Amino acid sequence: MTHAINVNGTRETVMPVTMNRIAIVSAAFAVLAASSSGALAQKKYDTGATDTEIKIGNIMPYSGPASAYGVIGKTEAAYFKKINDAGGINGRKINFISYDDGYSPPKTVEQARKLVESDEVLFVFNSLGTPPNSAIQKYMNSKKVPQLFVATGATKWNDPKDFPWTMGWQPNYQSESRIYAKYLLKEKPNAKIAILFQNDDYGKDYVKGLKDGLGAKAASMIVAEESFETTEPTIDNHIVKLKSTDADVFFNVSTPKFAAQAIKKIAEIGWKPLHLLNNVSNSIGSVMQPAGYENGQGIISAAYLKDVADPQWASDAGMKEFLTFLEKDFPEGNKLDGSVMVGYGVAQTLVQVLKQCGDNLTRENVMKEAANLKNFRTEVLLPGVMINTSPTDFAPISQLQLERFKGERWELFGDVISGDVGG
Repeated sequence: MTHAINVNGTRETVMPVTMNRIAIVSAAFAVLAASSSGALAQKKYDTGATDTEIKIGNIMPYSGPASAYGVIGKTEAAYFKKINDAGGINGRKINFISYDDGYSPPKTVEQARKLVESDEVLFVFNSLGTPPNSAIQKYMNSKKVPQLFVATGATKWNDPKDFPWTMGWQPNYQSESRIYAKYLLKEKPNAKIAILFQNDDYGKDYVKGLKDGLGAKAASMIVAEESFETTEPTIDNHIVKLKSTDADVFFNVSTPKFAAQAIKKIAEIGWKPLHLLNNVSNSIGSVMQPAGYENGQGIISAAYLKDVADPQWASDAGMKEFLTFLEKDFPEGNKLDGSVMVGYGVAQTLVQVLKQCGDNLTRENVMKEAANLKNFRTEVLLPGVMINTSPTDFAPISQLQLERFKGERWELFGDVISGDVGG
């Protein structure tokens, strides 16, 4: 008996014509046994995957108005290098190709085409920003290339029916806003709310969630809505305008650069509203510290990840693992920058998906396994927060806990709350 490998990579058995009947039966049983044990399991690949490599694309704002988030891509690159140094995933090394788009949607389109058509990546992972990802969503889905675990909490990423190749990761913005609304209705039912928001899908998503959460009371409680463009150098004039409304609650929907500006300006002009700060800008290292700890006292936000500055995690195994990663693999990373924790957590989630894929590294199977995460935890998530997905649920994380800034850190309060909102 001889063996040959055909063009499809499967093993064929070649037997002499003179082989007797008993030998044929024996050979058939042997092949059956080998098949059932997985010895003949066929490897399946799409463009971007081989026996030795998984090519992954990424787009980050390493420059421009949202450049504070660029550290997410750098953290992911360091984590994947750590995985590669340990032998890779199922024997394959990750080739992580990350490009800068400056948070400019036209540039995002250019970089996405380059990754898909020139670099020929298996999929695009954790590209950042609502406007940038919105600009490439139809393209990625028409190409049937996964746009996986996008780094934005827009609610529309959870739409497996219309966009089966796009999936989010972090809690969605409307869910988060609804949690703030619940808090206000209980603690300040007669609040006068002034909203500052970025004038795009990201900002509008947060505003919609707050209005939906407040329900019939939204019309009377919200006294001002002020939008700004990312091209503006400062938002100081918007803050002054909102103070003049005599609002006693300020909802700050902005990215780190503008969030820090708002915190500083509010203190400077002596306005003292209850300040609600969206989760995507509650990093101690990139927002609270630059704005001045003294200016951030009492600000309320929401969290789904552990905070290095919180002493309750000092002996936590997941936190120790994270700090070891920083020390050994990413020493330039600022442990107080929440974006570093985000990059670490989402990279761990992707590694889990790729492990589940085994030797079936087709784009279709990557999405299938991403939609088959059951109570998965990266240990940097807060206790009680789980990652769950299904073919009809593309929102991996939907739980958050409120927190208040005190001293030089955030203090969690209340229960872990789910604010599920459909796509």
